[in-house]
Amino acid sequence: MVEIAPVSLRSANDEILALARKHGVSYQFTKLDELGNAMSRLAGDDVKLDDTELLLLALERAGHLSTKDANRLHAAYMRQRGP
Repeated sequence: MVEIAPVSLRSANDEILALARKHGVSYQFTKLDELGNAMSRLAGDDVKLDDTELLLLALERAGHLSTKDANRLHAAYMRQRGP
């Protein structure tokens, strides 16, 4: 796992982008994503992740972030992004 700087030192978006660049990670759509999208649609939820959120998912999938760190960064990103 990678030690990440406190989110307050730089924006969560910048932190996520920097980690993706450092580890050469990009988001790749999977069959599991297709299933998840279909299930969300059937449940009446319209969930769309932006590019930064998809990078965060890719970093977690690749093992560069723990679930705890990914959740912390995602919460900070959502808070800083606003409504």
